[in-house]
Amino acid sequence: MAESDDLNDPLMVSAVEKAFRVLAAFDEATPRQTLTQLAENSGLDRSAAQRYSHTLWRLGYLHKDKRTKSFELTPKTLSLAYQYTRSSPIVLRSHPYLSHLNKATEEAVSLTVLDGTEVIYLSRYLSPNVLDTDVIVGSRLPAYCSAGGLAILSTMEDAEIDALLDRSDLRAFTRHTVYDREGIWEAINKTRSRGFALVEEQIYTGDITLAVALRLPGNEGVAAVSLGASLFRYDAKQMVSQFAPMLLAATRTMSQGVPL
Repeated sequence: MAESDDLNDPLMVSAVEKAFRVLAAFDEATPRQTLTQLAENSGLDRSAAQRYSHTLWRLGYLHKDKRTKSFELTPKTLSLAYQYTRSSPIVLRSHPYLSHLNKATEEAVSLTVLDGTEVIYLSRYLSPNVLDTDVIVGSRLPAYCSAGGLAILSTMEDAEIDALLDRSDLRAFTRHTVYDREGIWEAINKTRSRGFALVEEQIYTGDITLAVALRLPGNEGVAAVSLGASLFRYDAKQMVSQFAPMLLAATRTMSQGVPL
């Protein structure tokens, strides 16, 4: 929702929005913040940042260092993510299929959905054969150059894709990253024509990933099931011949709600 929409929404509780702004201010680059930093990073004035951080501290979502007076998130914040994974229909419905794919292929299998200009990982089944990329549940990757993102983008209208790309921070992560508009559209159209996305070293060196869009029952939207492996083990031709049919069959069955 745009900020202008927030201002015109009579049901919007600004205090709740500001509290979540404080929580969202913490990330890998700023895991601990003073009150001054927290105010700056959350976009609140110092007085408001003090009230909301104090409230979140009293509720157990923030820890305050007595010596430095800096704040950091507490493990309690994980409870929200846990409640989501235990109640989300798509996460629960996909679990047996993804687990089966993971065991059958011995490669990393993931479930992602679009959130803004990025895909967010809802499920992640690891493999001892794949390179450690630090991707876990909750990780985010750009939609324009990730396999799951391209699979989801391929199901969208062209105007929607253009609008998303306009909002995206198009940049290179490796020397192979495709981040120019023409190249991105070429990848999307190729995904549309063959029914799956295939990316090589777009974000992580040595990584190759396949992804297929998953249309959720009941007009719940579109997700993507992806399978990642190492280029030291497979080339593009091997990935497609060995794993694309399995991914296509699995997502087709999942979209129909057929038990495994």
